[in-house]
Amino acid sequence: MKGDKLKEIAWSDFESVELRVGRVVSAEPFEAARNPAYILQVDFGEAIGVKKSSAQITGLYALEDLVGKLVVGVINFPRKQIGPIMSECLITGFHNEEGQVALCVPDSDVPLGSKLL
Repeated sequence: MKGDKLKEIAWSDFESVELRVGRVVSAEPFEAARNPAYILQVDFGEAIGVKKSSAQITGLYALEDLVGKLVVGVINFPRKQIGPIMSECLITGFHNEEGQVALCVPDSDVPLGSKLL
């Protein structure tokens, strides 16, 4: 992205995005998805609860490796219909050189629901 002009945002724009830590409590194949994906249930703590998400992370993560994993999700986007499921949050990640998604995760334990500062 070298040379790309970055669009500046106001601090209040960033503050309005609810990036929160959650723990994956279940993961299953999303058989109806156009692109390979999993359906994740993510616990964002008592105040927020469990939210569902479709995540195209099958290239780097096996189902059994996801349960118990901490992730960072945007929890205040509008719900979005993705095939037969209603996605309630966006789990964040970065594309590697092969186009696979590597999850954005905290590097140590933090309380569920903690907001990214």
